[in-house]
Amino acid sequence: MTVKTTLSFTDRHHQFLSEKVRQGVFATQSAAVAAALEQMMQDEQERDVALTALAQEIRARMETPREAFLDQDDVFATARRTIAAARGA
Repeated sequence: MTVKTTLSFTDRHHQFLSEKVRQGVFATQSAAVAAALEQMMQDEQERDVALTALAQEIRARMETPREAFLDQDDVFATARRTIAAARGA
Protein backbone atom coordinates (compact mmCIF):
# COMPACT_ATOMS: atom_id res chain seq x y z
CA MET A 1 0.00 0.00 0.00
CA THR A 2 1.25 3.47 -0.82
CA VAL A 3 0.43 6.45 1.37
CA LYS A 4 0.70 9.96 0.02
CA THR A 5 2.25 12.48 2.39
CA THR A 6 3.87 15.88 2.33
CA LEU A 7 7.45 16.30 3.46
CA SER A 8 9.57 19.40 3.88
CA PHE A 9 13.30 19.47 3.23
CA THR A 10 16.07 21.97 3.63
CA ASP A 11 17.45 23.39 0.39
CA ARG A 12 20.53 21.23 0.86
CA HIS A 13 18.49 18.04 1.20
CA HIS A 14 16.25 18.94 -1.72
CA GLN A 15 19.25 19.63 -3.96
CA PHE A 16 20.82 16.33 -2.95
CA LEU A 17 17.63 14.40 -3.71
CA SER A 18 17.17 16.17 -7.02
CA GLU A 19 20.78 15.45 -8.02
CA LYS A 20 20.43 11.76 -7.21
CA VAL A 21 17.31 11.59 -9.39
CA ARG A 22 19.09 13.48 -12.22
CA GLN A 23 22.02 11.03 -11.95
CA GLY A 24 19.60 8.13 -12.28
CA VAL A 25 20.47 6.72 -8.86
CA PHE A 26 16.77 6.87 -7.98
CA ALA A 27 13.74 7.06 -10.24
CA THR A 28 12.05 9.69 -8.08
CA GLN A 29 12.64 11.70 -4.95
CA SER A 30 10.06 9.49 -3.24
CA ALA A 31 12.11 6.43 -4.15
CA ALA A 32 15.20 8.06 -2.63
CA VAL A 33 13.38 8.88 0.60
CA ALA A 34 11.96 5.35 0.74
CA ALA A 35 15.47 3.89 0.29
CA ALA A 36 16.79 6.12 3.07
CA LEU A 37 13.98 5.00 5.38
CA GLU A 38 14.63 1.35 4.55
CA GLN A 39 18.31 1.87 5.39
CA MET A 40 17.40 3.53 8.69
CA MET A 41 15.09 0.62 9.53
CA GLN A 42 17.81 -1.92 8.70
CA ASP A 43 20.39 0.03 10.73
CA GLU A 44 18.03 0.11 13.71
CA GLN A 45 17.37 -3.61 13.47
CA GLU A 46 21.10 -4.40 13.23
CA ARG A 47 21.81 -2.10 16.19
CA ASP A 48 19.14 -3.89 18.24
CA VAL A 49 20.64 -7.29 17.37
CA ALA A 50 24.14 -6.08 18.29
CA LEU A 51 22.98 -4.55 21.58
CA THR A 52 21.10 -7.71 22.51
CA ALA A 53 24.16 -9.84 21.76
CA LEU A 54 26.36 -7.47 23.77
CA ALA A 55 23.96 -7.57 26.73
CA GLN A 56 23.92 -11.38 26.61
CA GLU A 57 27.72 -11.50 26.52
CA ILE A 58 27.98 -9.11 29.47
CA ARG A 59 25.51 -11.23 31.47
CA ALA A 60 27.45 -14.40 30.64
CA ARG A 61 30.75 -12.83 31.66
CA MET A 62 29.26 -11.55 34.90
CA GLU A 63 28.36 -15.15 35.74
CA THR A 64 31.92 -16.34 35.09
CA PRO A 65 33.61 -17.30 38.37
CA ARG A 66 36.78 -15.34 39.23
CA GLU A 67 38.92 -18.48 39.12
CA ALA A 68 38.03 -18.85 35.43
CA PHE A 69 39.40 -15.38 34.59
CA LEU A 70 42.49 -15.29 32.38
CA ASP A 71 45.58 -13.36 33.35
CA GLN A 72 46.17 -10.52 30.89
CA ASP A 73 49.93 -11.10 30.82
CA ASP A 74 49.40 -14.73 29.85
CA VAL A 75 46.79 -13.84 27.25
CA PHE A 76 48.98 -11.25 25.50
CA ALA A 77 52.35 -13.00 25.96
CA THR A 78 52.27 -14.66 22.53
CA ALA A 79 51.37 -11.40 20.82
CA ARG A 80 54.18 -9.59 22.62
CA ARG A 81 56.69 -12.27 21.57
CA THR A 82 55.51 -12.05 17.96
CA ILE A 83 55.85 -8.27 17.96
CA ALA A 84 59.28 -8.45 19.56
CA ALA A 85 60.44 -11.00 16.98
CA ALA A 86 59.14 -8.81 14.15
CA ARG A 87 61.10 -5.88 15.54
CA GLY A 88 64.22 -8.00 15.75
CA ALA A 89 64.47 -7.81 19.51
